[in-house]
Amino acid sequence: MILLLILLIPVAAAAVAYVLPSDRIRPWILPVASTGQLAAVIQAIRGGPVATADGWLNLDPLGIPILLCVSVLFLCLSLYAPGYLRLRRNRPNRIFCTCLLLQMGMMSLVVFAHHLGLMWVAIEATTLVSSPSLYFNQTPRSLEAAWKYLLICSVGIALALLGSFFLAYSALKGGLHSTLLFDDLISNAGSLSKPWLHAAFVTLLVGYGTKMGLAPMHTWKPDAYGEAPGIVGALLAGGLTNCGFIAILRFQMITQAAGDAAFVSRTLIGMGLLS
Repeated sequence: MILLLILLIPVAAAAVAYVLPSDRIRPWILPVASTGQLAAVIQAIRGGPVATADGWLNLDPLGIPILLCVSVLFLCLSLYAPGYLRLRRNRPNRIFCTCLLLQMGMMSLVVFAHHLGLMWVAIEATTLVSSPSLYFNQTPRSLEAAWKYLLICSVGIALALLGSFFLAYSALKGGLHSTLLFDDLISNAGSLSKPWLHAAFVTLLVGYGTKMGLAPMHTWKPDAYGEAPGIVGALLAGGLTNCGFIAILRFQMITQAAGDAAFVSRTLIGMGLLS
């Protein structure tokens, strides 16, 4: 299936980049993989919304523009990467190239994820695979930035996990015992327990808002952007923050479908004013 191919291309390329011994040849895997991945994305978009049989992976109208923007961004960065790394040939690039490719794979998984648990796993994976690339310059400040990014985003992801439990319990209280798929949660949103749903939305907003860099959970951003290589900084700003954004949008859709549009609006406006 095309969705699995989109995920497999960067992950397989990451495996090749890791085992390839040549620092000179390895960066060229990036544009090759990104071109193939973008071609698969365009093919998937031309075919319209597509999903796996179990519904866990789904490329829907919400995910299409985000996936396309991230794929184009990654292609541009990949074309720039070989020249950038050639000027820094004194630094090994095995981990750097591997992590960049894994980031693309995990960002694609975030866009496709239509299951509550899979969404959380995918966003946590983006944090883990992006942290080592912040340390490319191998300075004390870049090490500090990498750890700060990892710890703060992990705290946010932990809060998002708590919010996921709240949402699952809200579904359980509403009689949904067998599914945590977003489409099912939206179609049955009227039966969700409202107090638990409100607690879930607020906790998920704070948790995934930390990944997105919303104030006041934005304290990892200055260090990460300042110390990361330009390629990584662009991917953080234009790619990884979109992972938190699409997660918030999906939970917003569930809460609004439950008839709590006013609650959602007030909460988002408050967060926007803080930011």
